[in-house]
Amino acid sequence: MDKVFRINMTNLTTCIEEVPEQWIGLGGRALTSTIVAAEVPPLCHPLGSDNILVFAPGLLSGTAAAQSGRMSCGAKSPLTGGIKESNSGGTTAQQFARMGIKAMIIEGLPAADTFYSLHVTMDGVTIEEESSLLGKGNFAVIEDQVAKKGKKIGVMTIGLAGELKMAAANISVKDPDGKIRSHGQGGMGAVMGSKKIKFITVDSEGSPAVPLVDADKFKASARVFAKTLLDHPVSGEGLPTYGTNVLVNILNEVGGLPTHNFRFGQFDGQGFEYETIWGLGANCCIDNLDQIAEADSIMDDVGVDSIETAVTIGVAMEAGIIPFGDGEGMLRLLRDELAKGTPLGRIIGSGAGLLGKIYGVTRVPVVKNQAIPAYDPRSVKGIGITYATSPMGADHTAGYTIASNILGVGEFVDPLSKVGQVELSRNLQIATAAIDSTGMCIFIAFPALDDAACLPALIDMINARFGTELSGDDVTELGKKVMRLEHQFNIDAGLNNKHDRLPEFFKTDPLPPHNAVWDFTDDEIDEFWNF
Repeated sequence: MDKVFRINMTNLTTCIEEVPEQWIGLGGRALTSTIVAAEVPPLCHPLGSDNILVFAPGLLSGTAAAQSGRMSCGAKSPLTGGIKESNSGGTTAQQFARMGIKAMIIEGLPAADTFYSLHVTMDGVTIEEESSLLGKGNFAVIEDQVAKKGKKIGVMTIGLAGELKMAAANISVKDPDGKIRSHGQGGMGAVMGSKKIKFITVDSEGSPAVPLVDADKFKASARVFAKTLLDHPVSGEGLPTYGTNVLVNILNEVGGLPTHNFRFGQFDGQGFEYETIWGLGANCCIDNLDQIAEADSIMDDVGVDSIETAVTIGVAMEAGIIPFGDGEGMLRLLRDELAKGTPLGRIIGSGAGLLGKIYGVTRVPVVKNQAIPAYDPRSVKGIGITYATSPMGADHTAGYTIASNILGVGEFVDPLSKVGQVELSRNLQIATAAIDSTGMCIFIAFPALDDAACLPALIDMINARFGTELSGDDVTELGKKVMRLEHQFNIDAGLNNKHDRLPEFFKTDPLPPHNAVWDFTDDEIDEFWNF
């Protein structure tokens, strides 16, 4: 029987609750956003006692379904001031699902200046004081806990950035190989740090297999679904071979790779992870891959989001703190400032928006104070609509129009034209909200858009898992409901349509090589929410 684990950090108590009826059919993002909207006062301080931190595995997490191991984490964001859901791979989503944990909710703040760790088992959660690992990086925490509790232990941890409540702090998750995945943009690590939790370990010993109402139907549907992933050239060939870096040369070729703090669309010095190579490479004009790899390791260990931090370094270069292209200077900022929590390091760890304000920089690529990722909205206009309208702030994964704008998946929508972009972004954001609720990786969107067998197989797996009779329309309606709920939370938190805008330099500065500008009117952007 599924259950909810609730931890109160004010009085250091834990309890196990039954799943409320209205939560039973939800998982992942749909559940975290529902809980945040129900339990968090929208105007509360994100680092105060009224905010919560909630973890929820997806509807298919813990099953044998391909690409199903995602965990959603939700809270009010200290970076955007609105609602936030961040999902990550790793081991904990599968563990939670097998243990029957529908959600884990952490509320309140400790009165004393003491950090703690949480240990999650089938029987509940225990809270222990933690001092030996304070100030230590994520790698050291994972190594320590694996040595003490075994290789199968799940770990979610914050580095120094989370301890210091930096707005770019993430929550790092141990993957099966002992490496790190992250709950990235939005500052979830700062929320965890505000609640004085250094790390969470998960021991799923004794957990049964995830129950399937119709095991035969599930297996048959899972085979069809897996085949659609393997047969698609992007999810079956490009991504497994090259990872997300398969997109670097593609975006560079079409002039959509933001370069020199979003001045150009191409970078001559090309070669980790795509966002890191773009953000510290093209955007900061650093072409030394060894330096970028070292920077990536520092960011993982300190526990900051690589998109937010890379864009922040670009703004620091714009401010003249170090020159563009200065790889050694970039490493000094990360190693000697950020990783040591100096005043400048804490500014860097608070994101591009804050650093830009402090240094009087006007060329700051953020929406709702969240850094714009690796696709320039002037030459890939669909992703610009996603940046502007997503409740999460600038987030390419919220509605990945790159699939259609650049790769021609599903349909080709001319990236340099305004025509069809609002509808494209809207449809993909609705679909993504639903996919994020299943626990699936967003990259299943590639076969889902091209192969008519993919989405029906996904829905069949959900129905076989729970004994439901959902249709494609039901899944679409779930996505719409999640989007509307998140949008309303943001409105109640003080965000409005004026926050659904890109920085003005995108309108005034043509982007080479196409000399494209961001040319959507306010009314055209606002049309997004008419659904």
